[in-house]
Amino acid sequence: MKNKVYLIDVTNRDGVQTSRILLPKLSKTMLNIYLDEMGVYQSEVGFPTLKHEVNYINANLELAKAGAIKKLHLEGWCRAISEDVKLAFKNCPDIKHLNISMSTSEIMIQGKFQGRKTFKDIVKSLVGAVKTARELGAETVGVNAEDASRTELDRLIEFVLAGKETGANRFRYCDTLGADDPITIYERIKALALATKFPIEMHCHNDLGMAEAVSVAGAQGAIESGVDAYINTTINGYGERAGNCDLVSTILALKFSHGLSEKVCLDEHVDLKKAWKIARYASYAFGLPIPINQPGVGANAFAHESGIHADGALKDRRSYELYDPEDVGRGEPELLETGRIITTGEYGGIKGFRHVYDKLGIHFHDDNEARKILELAQYANLHTQKPLTDDELRLIATYPDIIRNILTVNL
Repeated sequence: MKNKVYLIDVTNRDGVQTSRILLPKLSKTMLNIYLDEMGVYQSEVGFPTLKHEVNYINANLELAKAGAIKKLHLEGWCRAISEDVKLAFKNCPDIKHLNISMSTSEIMIQGKFQGRKTFKDIVKSLVGAVKTARELGAETVGVNAEDASRTELDRLIEFVLAGKETGANRFRYCDTLGADDPITIYERIKALALATKFPIEMHCHNDLGMAEAVSVAGAQGAIESGVDAYINTTINGYGERAGNCDLVSTILALKFSHGLSEKVCLDEHVDLKKAWKIARYASYAFGLPIPINQPGVGANAFAHESGIHADGALKDRRSYELYDPEDVGRGEPELLETGRIITTGEYGGIKGFRHVYDKLGIHFHDDNEARKILELAQYANLHTQKPLTDDELRLIATYPDIIRNILTVNL
């Protein structure tokens, strides 16, 4: 069977660590649902060791059991320390997928631990954490080398083999500072894969503006060495500092780059037509505009003004467009109501609430039944601090008990 590239979106873990922004737990849940619809392999849902994440993660695991999330793997993240792994499973007993992380570069080991730990201690901690995760029921375990791009190759091989021999499933190569270039990471990943015969994840930041290029080059190195590759993405490239590898741009590169599309096989479940929907929702939920020149989903991605370009695109749009608006779920006009509008939210009443839901095709038997959902929608609006979207309203009405858990925290 030909090796493939699978996508692991980390918006709900790394993307939300973007400074100066916040993402409500209901919005994180909607992103998981949309990622599932898009055919993404896995979502890093968050931190099962953090109290304010626990109810949300458990509720999303419940949504998966209920069929609202169908194929998407829901994966937690914690440090590669046995105590953290134990706490993760104590807080979220049904979690089946875990990525565990530890710094491997000498500059980070010295800077973080100030002489208290050596690389050998790091490997020992990793082995113990993998064993603990397996004993507690993890179906898949990814082992992450933070700052892998500044770690010597022989150290990375030792780290990978220690994880592999203990029962891990994948190795995450973290270009934590976005310092790699496409040629270097291709060569390093190829060497790692040949030495370890172990699937490799690319986790790349955008500090030099090359996150997507570096990610796909690393994936190509893994595929050519005979192992599956995984690329970590975030929606709209959100993430710390200059951001992470963008989900839509990565899919476009794998599908439409003349070289990559022939050499690297993308997971066939990925549906690029969902790109426009998920990018717009993430922009709304984060409160961050999509850059005008964002590949595929930016306002100018299919805009032409130059006379030569406009003339060429009108005669044959393939002259100046590598792919079509329809490929990313665009092309249909968007209608905006300009007459009477009834909304519902934090201060909505029962009549307006029922009117909104009637338009969504959801009908309540009486006001008493409706009022239970109204109270939940009011609190959800307070939680998100934004008007609730139609899909959020549908989710609230369909799974009220699960949504109630998402909107609460146990301290």
